[in-house]
Amino acid sequence: MMHFGLLIIRVVIGVLFIGHGAQKLFGLFGGYGPKGTGSWMESVGIRPGVAMAVFAGLMELAGGIMLTAGLLTPVAAALIAATMVGAIVKVHGPNGLWATANGYEYPLVIIASVVALAFTGAGAYSLDAVFHLFW
Repeated sequence: MMHFGLLIIRVVIGVLFIGHGAQKLFGLFGGYGPKGTGSWMESVGIRPGVAMAVFAGLMELAGGIMLTAGLLTPVAAALIAATMVGAIVKVHGPNGLWATANGYEYPLVIIASVVALAFTGAGAYSLDAVFHLFW
């Protein structure tokens, strides 16, 4: 049962981050693509905006794909956690903890979840298990 639980966590977070990456890179799912996301990033002090939007989008997309598949799970977790640390530092941190005030509650939960996966492993239903990688 534990392995099924790990699969659920990986797939939900992974698929959501595939979507986040696709928003930044391709403008899918209501996203603004590199230009629109880059403009917003520049407005919060992240420069160069378009390049950083592409970089963040690639990290989210790659991390999401890898996490969903359970492939190189610690690397996937690091990619996702890094984007969430950036979100906390540049956007949510000054607003305090709670999401109701646009705080860092949600990014912190994501970081805790993916770091926990990096330490516990992806579970039996993963490519890490198939290829005998990590745990």
